[in-house]
Amino acid sequence: MDRLAALEAFTRVVADGSFTAAAEALGRTRAAVSRQVQMLEAHVGGRLLNRTTRRVSLTEAGRAYYETARRVLGDLAEAEAGIAQLTDEPRGTLRIDAPM
Repeated sequence: MDRLAALEAFTRVVADGSFTAAAEALGRTRAAVSRQVQMLEAHVGGRLLNRTTRRVSLTEAGRAYYETARRVLGDLAEAEAGIAQLTDEPRGTLRIDAPM
């Protein structure tokens, strides 16, 4: 299981309020998003979401996990942006030799 993809799927389902909206936002199928969330629940050993035909809501464990997952994904995005910024800026000495 790709835990990062599963975390993204889980946080997106919570933020968007449905598996369908999360799947569209992530560019995945609804079944793939549902499967990733189920595998994440199996991995952590507990139910994170209450599902009905019309609604998705967080369990108590899901609420705590969501806050941590959101923070982890935010920190990861911030770290990637920092690395990208470091590699985008030229560094070092530039020497040019040209005839007069």
